[in-house]
Amino acid sequence: MEASAVELREVTAATVRAICRLETTEDQRAYVAPNAISFAEALFEPKAWFRAIYAAGEPVGFVMLSIDPDRAEYYLWRVMIDRRHQRRGYGRSALTLIVDNVRSLPGARELLVSWVPAEGGPEPFYTGLGFVPTGEIHDGEVVARLAL
Repeated sequence: MEASAVELREVTAATVRAICRLETTEDQRAYVAPNAISFAEALFEPKAWFRAIYAAGEPVGFVMLSIDPDRAEYYLWRVMIDRRHQRRGYGRSALTLIVDNVRSLPGARELLVSWVPAEGGPEPFYTGLGFVPTGEIHDGEVVARLAL
């Protein structure tokens, strides 16, 4: 799957309900908050930047970052692909677009992410994309970085 097959689109009043209806698998719910929760969190965090992930004109997922260009801190806060669209390369393609975008931001040298260290968690996905654990644990989650 090429990154060009996936688009990141702004969420609008016309699309927000469709994005909120996207769901992970039952076993992933322990690791990824529902998109409605992400929207609520973004409402109160000025550094939040979020987009819907589309493939072939259809919403398939959601991504949210914390972007602080004043401190050159960029954090991948949330990524989810709907259960019906997983294992098609959409998450990997969306992250390629995200990384390209972050590279263009002021002072960007790394993109950070964290995950719950558990069986069935997202660690293989992130390490497969080149994220490397920093050795730091934050709120019980492994922190990892991708050098840009």
